[in-house]
Amino acid sequence: MKRPLRLIIGAGIALVLFYFVQEVFFNEDNYLKPLLQERKDKDLSFRSRANSPFTDEGRRAFTNLTYYEPDLDYRVQAKVEPPAQQDTLLITLTNGSYEPYLRYGIATFEIEGQPQQLTLYKKLSGDEGKLFVPFTDKTNGFETYGGGRYLDVPYEEGDKTVVLDFNRAYSPFCAFNPEYVCPVPPKDNRLSIAIPAGEKTYEAAH
Repeated sequence: MKRPLRLIIGAGIALVLFYFVQEVFFNEDNYLKPLLQERKDKDLSFRSRANSPFTDEGRRAFTNLTYYEPDLDYRVQAKVEPPAQQDTLLITLTNGSYEPYLRYGIATFEIEGQPQQLTLYKKLSGDEGKLFVPFTDKTNGFETYGGGRYLDVPYEEGDKTVVLDFNRAYSPFCAFNPEYVCPVPPKDNRLSIAIPAGEKTYEAAH
């Protein structure tokens, strides 16, 4: 059965528009430039005495963090559903103690056609406009910090979707200095795939 010419032309135009919009969105100031500026600003903060996780010696030796190239495939929109029980979870910290977080929601999404899910947490004494997503993936211990990485996810109360931008995934301070205490990603946030996006392992200059 032949498809009507109008449908074929319409589908073709839609596909072209999709790639055009994606290319414009990714390259113009509304995404790429702010992302790269955030990375420069973080390098500056890590060089400062007040905001750096490094010891004085490490801070003086610090040059810059390294990242994967920005990739829009790793900026995904996820559906948010309430957990079976929205309770408080004591997340284990790297020193063996615990910190309370509210299990806020379950984010479901796809990467490379594979269904994934992550639990969204809300720090009880944290930023009201952000959710906390500690996670691990198959890059940990190879190209990224072995203990996992974090995402801070903007949200408003009642949102049914959130954007998980793995280009903004970052390492905890304990990746740079073992004296820091950091949340350990819970087992329900262990992804079975690699996420080659965001911050890589920091290697100090020798």
